[in-house]
Amino acid sequence: MTNETPSQSESGDGDEVSYPGLATPELITVAEFIGQTLPFNELPRETLYPIVSRIVVQYHCQGDSFDARTEERGLRILRSGAVELRDSDNKLLDRLGEGESFHIAGLNAERGEVIATVIEDALFYFVPDEVYRQLRDTDRNFDRYFSGQRNRRLRRAARYQPEPNTMMQEVSTVMSRELLTVPPSSSVRETAQAMAQRRVSSAFVVDDDELLGIVTDRDLRVRFVAAGLASDTPVSEIMTPDLEWVDGSTTIFATTLLMTQRRFHHLPVKIDGVTRGIVTTSDLILAKQDDPVYLVQHISRQNDVQAIKELVAGMSNLMVQWVASGMLAQQVGQVLTAISDAITIRLIQLAEEKFGPAPVPWCWTGFGSQARAEQLLGADQDNGLVIDDSVTDAQLPWFEQLARFVCDGLNEVGYVYCPGGIMASTDTWRQPLATWQETVRKWARTPTPDAVMRVSIFFDIRCIYGQCKLAERLQETMLDQASRNSIFLAALAANVLDSKPPLGIFRRFVVDRDGEHRSELDLKKRGVLPVTEIVRLHALAHKITAVNTDERLKALAAARHLTIAGSRNLADALHFIQQLRIKHQCEQITRGEKVSNFVNPRDLPKMAKEQLRDAFTIIDEAQSSVRQTYRAGMG
Repeated sequence: MTNETPSQSESGDGDEVSYPGLATPELITVAEFIGQTLPFNELPRETLYPIVSRIVVQYHCQGDSFDARTEERGLRILRSGAVELRDSDNKLLDRLGEGESFHIAGLNAERGEVIATVIEDALFYFVPDEVYRQLRDTDRNFDRYFSGQRNRRLRRAARYQPEPNTMMQEVSTVMSRELLTVPPSSSVRETAQAMAQRRVSSAFVVDDDELLGIVTDRDLRVRFVAAGLASDTPVSEIMTPDLEWVDGSTTIFATTLLMTQRRFHHLPVKIDGVTRGIVTTSDLILAKQDDPVYLVQHISRQNDVQAIKELVAGMSNLMVQWVASGMLAQQVGQVLTAISDAITIRLIQLAEEKFGPAPVPWCWTGFGSQARAEQLLGADQDNGLVIDDSVTDAQLPWFEQLARFVCDGLNEVGYVYCPGGIMASTDTWRQPLATWQETVRKWARTPTPDAVMRVSIFFDIRCIYGQCKLAERLQETMLDQASRNSIFLAALAANVLDSKPPLGIFRRFVVDRDGEHRSELDLKKRGVLPVTEIVRLHALAHKITAVNTDERLKALAAARHLTIAGSRNLADALHFIQQLRIKHQCEQITRGEKVSNFVNPRDLPKMAKEQLRDAFTIIDEAQSSVRQTYRAGMG
């Protein structure tokens, strides 16, 4: 190894150079490089330039190895070459290339003993520890970058929300906190008088802090006045029992959607399991009237396919507005899924009006991203139909007519036919429950590549309309078959490992070499899908009923099938890639271009490139864990 301080002895035309305090070309070269390196690129010149004069240049040959005990403490920035970081068990922690930096002592504090090994002759810019510490003490953003590790840094980026969207605020911000409570023995007259005095439209019926039910103005009209009951009738006889409720952290959007779908006008709100408030339709209308939930409501009132198509024609522009207002990618996915659910439900209702009522119970199911509530623009159809086993051959044509009507309508509106035919209009995906269950058992017994491909879509299943118990029974069969079949899980694991994150050696991006997307990478195929497939595999192995990826991760962590850190890291990686993907799509929409999932890494800001590398590295580590966990069944 050799050390040298950048020479300051050679004369230079300092007056002609716009680098105050940097007297030589060597220092200027260092300053230009450091000024483009994270997080130094965020520092003002008056802070950056004095640092440059303190930097020491270090050279290490390939094979050199050092740790915090053998080398001087400080921050090392790779000017050229490459370094591997490994822990005391020789596990690879990271590979670093040009422009990346590390602090051995800091890594030791986070990861235990860390050893750096030069794998390609390396030139370092070494920032002494006292300079590095002073920067962390005086610059908050600089400190955050290094204190965060990659997962915390990623989490901050994924959760950044400059202008919170009103409908994504917690429902606790608009709920009424002044609750009127009455005991179950209170008479209807006493309850009505109390409601009139407090000028409220509802009262909770409570016994020893236990919420028994609610009485509303409508209950007084329909169940008391219209029924001609005596005024001393106990209020418990006209209340609505077994109340649904929402947690105070639920978004206004999700609450409004629930109340719209269930036709609720009043809904209790609990915080830490205790009823703390109530939200009414009036509260939600006042919250904001021009948000996506109202698009959902208007869809339910349309009377033909063309009207629905016209109503959602501007959805892409709406998405641009939502993202610009600060809506996060996972929230956009929930909104767009709610819209596609509403369209599907309305088309089914129109079909029932046309063909008459169903001859036997049934349910319409969504698969894939719709089931997970993670749809974005450009989604195709993935759906199916589960019919009660009592159906006869003579009754099957009704379901075929309905399925074709709905699938044709979805295609007309903009949800194109599934290229693989995974739609209710295809006979294979429109079956009685028993047939579905036998199909699942067959897939589990013989996990052919085709079966695994189908499972990757089909095992994300959610009831959209109809008798949801049918879908739940089918999911029970899926989880039972998958969780106890190591060969089947191994086949799923092989499918998970088939799509590697686009990172090569030294964490360089691997992009397409030719074709339409030359020099680009596919954020969906190489980023989003690997995460959803990894999480799905773990969920199936451990019989997790949740379908949404975030909910699956929380359930897996709660049951200790994943560590809390591992669960959060995968969520952060997914959120960041989705946010980058949706931001890219919004830019394409604004420019009038066709929406795609392909981005050129060269077009990304430096910070976004680093965060994308972090996200792909997390996915790569999660795939390594999959290989370790399920390889026993791989043969």
